[in-house]
Amino acid sequence: MALQSSIITRDTNEMAAKTGNIYRSVATISKRANQISSNLKEELNSKLAEFASTVDNLEEIFENREQIEISRFYERMPKPTTTAIEEFLNDKLMYRDKTEEVDKGEAESL
Repeated sequence: MALQSSIITRDTNEMAAKTGNIYRSVATISKRANQISSNLKEELNSKLAEFASTVDNLEEIFENREQIEISRFYERMPKPTTTAIEEFLNDKLMYRDKTEEVDKGEAESL
């Protein structure tokens, strides 16, 4: 995935057009960013758990180079919000409005 890791200006009208409301768009993006963030955190913790030890000594410093490289890899990755925005703008993110579903359900029952 070729995502930009730097700060760029976004067209809020384009974001708002997807849901009809900028606030819904931002809420949708933030929920997806939280999902991505928690998945990355779990993945990183599972990889770092392999290096966990209860002994503190000088040998551990040299053994932690692999751990440091893993951490640097995750630091260089695009931020979860950037990934979520790109998914949203490229129509790779599926969302639904619960209030519309409730309204449809009420209309069907009438």
